[in-house]
Amino acid sequence: MSNLIRWEPLSEMVSLREAMDRLFDDAYTRPGGMPAGFGAPVLDLYQTKDQVVVRASLPGMKSDEVEIAITGDLLSLKGEFKDKQESQDKTYHLRESRYGAFERTLRLPTEVESDKAKAEFEDGVLTITLPKAEAVRPKTITVKAK
Repeated sequence: MSNLIRWEPLSEMVSLREAMDRLFDDAYTRPGGMPAGFGAPVLDLYQTKDQVVVRASLPGMKSDEVEIAITGDLLSLKGEFKDKQESQDKTYHLRESRYGAFERTLRLPTEVESDKAKAEFEDGVLTITLPKAEAVRPKTITVKAK
């Protein structure tokens, strides 16, 4: 007795789509699995009721080596990780430290008051605190009972 397998044309379409997804993923990532933004600082972005906070890991940098710009709803960070070469007679077997200039721009999730922004730099972590614009802050309304 032979086994019959029902032909499912949709399953072939899904596998074609997965193949196309892999093709585009491979085309837009660097060899070795490094993301295209390798070298740019790692960021955390979150918001509270009254503010938007951005934290950037900038190991080895000083506060005056980072440029912060806010234009509309875009926040940009610029800087350069400098390589401290002690001697030239080294043979690296693995080098994952990042060096060179970077620029990272991200869209803020809501309107902010950029003139009241604060930036603090401590232990290689830059924390930017941006107060939300008054128009987008949540308002509480009290209900009066009669």
